[in-house]
Amino acid sequence: MVEIDGKKVKLFALSGNRPLAEEIAKCTNIPLSNANVVKFADEEMTVSIEESVRGCHVFIVQATSSPVNEHYMELFIMIDALKRASAASINVIMPYYGYSRQDRKSKSREPITAKLIADMLQTAGATRVICMDLHAGQIQGFFDIPIDNFPAAPLLASYFKKKRIKDLVIVSPDHGGATRARKFSRLLGGVPLAIIDKRRPEPNVAEVVNIIGEVRGKTAIIVDDIIDTAGTLIAASTALLKAGALEVYAAATHPILSHPAIERIDNSCIKEVVVTNTIELPEEKRNPKITQLSVGPLLGETIIHLMKDEAISQIFNRMEED
Repeated sequence: MVEIDGKKVKLFALSGNRPLAEEIAKCTNIPLSNANVVKFADEEMTVSIEESVRGCHVFIVQATSSPVNEHYMELFIMIDALKRASAASINVIMPYYGYSRQDRKSKSREPITAKLIADMLQTAGATRVICMDLHAGQIQGFFDIPIDNFPAAPLLASYFKKKRIKDLVIVSPDHGGATRARKFSRLLGGVPLAIIDKRRPEPNVAEVVNIIGEVRGKTAIIVDDIIDTAGTLIAASTALLKAGALEVYAAATHPILSHPAIERIDNSCIKEVVVTNTIELPEEKRNPKITQLSVGPLLGETIIHLMKDEAISQIFNRMEED
């Protein structure tokens, strides 16, 4: 049993991204507690918690990437079990928020599934949610419990700072990501910014219409929150090179990398794709062009701050300064 400032703390890992949970455990010196996901022949599941959590402040690590629905059901069942076992608080570390792209109605009769997920987490019994780079900031407003949304930009920008690349331009792959790209630009000392004007004729298909900003003779870094099928990324990198960019890098928080993303990246003109480990990369998704940075120390530090009743803003501020 680990105590922080007199508070009993336990850390659990479910099936989504156990390596990240193990890293958080190492950073905090909080060992992973015992819980097993049990699956039945009819594909139902349950969670078996093998030790008492009564009066404990519990942290659950679960990335809700593929298989998204299965990972969410694990999480809901785990939260319910902890609530019924009298945990003092149930803190969900969900580095990637599945369904975050369904954050609004873009046409009639569409659901807002990101809001539904927020409701289900709260109904199950979560008392706090910790995320990395939510796809849309308004998702924070879907919750009536505290939610901490950490940006990965300082971590990614720090990696590129060490490369000392000259004549950089930061590129947003669409208008919606301009704020993210502008922040990345500021973290790299105010380098120029460009925005790609694109349209989507259908899901997972992107067409570049225009590039707003000067990229000729510069090294471009495309900044985004998610790489899914990499269609947007490849279309953007091709357009940038045609417009005179010397080299193209990419930086993104969440490497979903659905088929055929790996093949596209491998065959592309992109020099390097830098991502974080909010989503575990299995062996078949690893590639020499893909570099993965860890958010484990950041999430571990967050647990310590919360248990010591220290301001989370201290972590945000230090990240900005670093």
